[in-house]
Amino acid sequence: MSPKIELLAPGGDIDAIKAAIIAGADAVYCGLDTFNARNRAANISFDELVGIIRLAHEYECQIFLTLNIIILEREFKTLAKLLSKLANTTLDGVIVQDLGMLYILNKHFPTLDIHASTQLTTHNIGQIPFLKKLGASRVNLSRELDLKEISAITAVSQKEEVLTEVFVHGSLCVAFSGLCYSTSASVGNSGNRGRCSQACREEYKPTESGNKFPLNIKDNSAFFDLPALIEAGVHSFKVEGRIKGASYVHTVIDSFRKQIDGFVETGELLEDGERLYKVFNRDFSNAFLRGDLNQSMFIENPRDNSKYHAIDKSNAISVVQIQDVEQSLNDEKEQIHADVFDKIKHLSIDKRKLSLVFSGEVGEPLAVTIKINEAHDQKITQGFSEETVQEQVHVMHSQRALVASDKNCIDHSAIEKRFKSFNNAEYNLTELSTDDIPASATIPFKELTALKNKIAALLNDGKSVLAEVELPKLVRHAKKETGAKLSLLICDENDINLGDVTDADIYFKLPDAYKRGCTKYVSFFQENPRLIPWFPSVLIGKDYDVAVNILEQVKPKLIVTNNTGIANRAFELGIEWIAGPFLNTTNSYALLAMKESFNCSGAFISNEINRQQMKTIARPENFKMLYSVYHPILLMTSRQCFFQQSVGCEKPRIDNGCMLSCDKSTSITNLKGVSFAIDKQKAGYPSIYNKDQFLNTEIIQDLTQLFDGFMIDLTNIGAGDKESPDKTVLIKQFEQLLNNDSNKENSESVGYSNTLSSEQTEAQSIAKETLNSLVPDSTNVQYHNGL
Repeated sequence: MSPKIELLAPGGDIDAIKAAIIAGADAVYCGLDTFNARNRAANISFDELVGIIRLAHEYECQIFLTLNIIILEREFKTLAKLLSKLANTTLDGVIVQDLGMLYILNKHFPTLDIHASTQLTTHNIGQIPFLKKLGASRVNLSRELDLKEISAITAVSQKEEVLTEVFVHGSLCVAFSGLCYSTSASVGNSGNRGRCSQACREEYKPTESGNKFPLNIKDNSAFFDLPALIEAGVHSFKVEGRIKGASYVHTVIDSFRKQIDGFVETGELLEDGERLYKVFNRDFSNAFLRGDLNQSMFIENPRDNSKYHAIDKSNAISVVQIQDVEQSLNDEKEQIHADVFDKIKHLSIDKRKLSLVFSGEVGEPLAVTIKINEAHDQKITQGFSEETVQEQVHVMHSQRALVASDKNCIDHSAIEKRFKSFNNAEYNLTELSTDDIPASATIPFKELTALKNKIAALLNDGKSVLAEVELPKLVRHAKKETGAKLSLLICDENDINLGDVTDADIYFKLPDAYKRGCTKYVSFFQENPRLIPWFPSVLIGKDYDVAVNILEQVKPKLIVTNNTGIANRAFELGIEWIAGPFLNTTNSYALLAMKESFNCSGAFISNEINRQQMKTIARPENFKMLYSVYHPILLMTSRQCFFQQSVGCEKPRIDNGCMLSCDKSTSITNLKGVSFAIDKQKAGYPSIYNKDQFLNTEIIQDLTQLFDGFMIDLTNIGAGDKESPDKTVLIKQFEQLLNNDSNKENSESVGYSNTLSSEQTEAQSIAKETLNSLVPDSTNVQYHNGL
């Protein structure tokens, strides 16, 4: 049994953080009011963060900061300033989603400990070395994994000296984290930017199976699975809930603290978990962890279930009985709230008071007396705390002595100019006295600077203050060839003959799931060397093993992968690889991270960002930039079954046979009348798609100079019952657009512009009209809205 079992608590605001600390959390994760994936939480300011770190460390609790969103190019200057400030605190770690942020942290901020967010969708053993190489010291695993899968990944993590973290309580997303675009596609409210709209909690028109909340699943709780997770080698038990208040956080953390400590001491689980039902919950399920995905994971109530649990437990039937139960529960909740706030009311995050008194005589060094006063909470065994004031006094001297002088005398303004910066997030500079410095004395100003640096190190726990990092200016490399090439994505073996009508690159999409030991695709790619393997986003357990075997046996010249585990293995094998669109690349530093660390040769730029956001991205040298111009708009992908709550399913639970053989499709409609297609391909995960296809012909005119290639998705996945357009016609129309735009780009590159002939202009216009008629239900709103 590992003695290092971390209980990691959520902290959405100051009170919740204090509640977590006093309840016994080993660490708390919280967010600032920027770069944070919970913008609906109250969050905290930088000054408050500094106070929180100091308070937490008094209680031997660590603080991790969430910077867990994808980053836009224009934000890196601001981000570098923030990271420079964080590097001069005693922050214990930063939680990160964006590969570009991983890159600059690893390269420019080595003192900040990096944790990989659950938004990175880490679910196979190949992703651990990938993230380690980018600097991650710990990884938060996907919530969809079962115990066996967690054990396998953790075993690899331990060899790589990377810690693993698992969510043990709180809300569950029905979608794979990091792969949900539910409202990004329509209004730019991306979960990858902290603006999750919770479409999965919405009410829909009643489905065939009679459900109004067909995507709403119960909360996660591994309260009784802690021994198995400890046995699996998991380091950190993480509780979700940065939107929850102090009462919730204290109740949950205190319950888990007692459960963990009791088990470590006795080998038995002593807590019954009943207190967890006293605060917000949607009922609980451990089905993902147990690998038992069934209909009982869903619940029709997306709001607080606590009163319904209390009514059921008390067997209340009559109106009076139900009212009595509800009143009793409300009284309990009010008492919990009062007790928690009584416990945390003495906890202070106020700035420490700082006094600097300068003194000296001619012929003697300049002295400064530093006094630090801070409120300190004495922990009392009776369960409350009292505040005392502690004072630290330090005296420092300059190396050289003061000398008499009538010029450049050291006066108050000279001292204030150099030392007023100590009035900052950490300290409230209450006194800056120069009364005891002679009127006609001086000292070299570099002595003042040296003295200031010594004081800064003292106030920074003995560490030298790190200079602000300015990121080097990126070089914008031109693409190698003019024009942009067309590429196709297919998944049907019958579509291989499309290669007869085009010289476009042809990607073949591999399945998400396979029979164990499947070798079918090894011979398939060997027999069709023109096809470029396209690896999906999610490859768990045996499915990852099969995908790696395909890679190792075929050894293709080039692949596209949406999975970082496959990217890492391709790099190890020396196989050229391109980052697929679901790696959601939004900035130049992400491109550099993949190129410099893994020899990536190109990347699809995210469809979540707009035209202007794309234009600012700097291409690395000898690197291709690609973009998907036609595809179904994926809203979410899940390991859970969407058909149980929509059309119903006779199978009581999902098994491997469901993944391999089920190919149902249906739709659900929200209360605004908007329908969404649910599509399940054989050997694919259940997914939900937007009603409109993505079709962006504008970008071909606007940004051909930026992109090396444009892709069209001809897989028909997500089309539902809509008739698919003729693929050969689609190819010809896109080629017409690209050819004309290539002619324009070639002309501009040699000093001419607007050189398309009237025939070419007419042909381009006809191609656009034809495409719009072939795909009547289409949108490119993401290209305009962005993030």
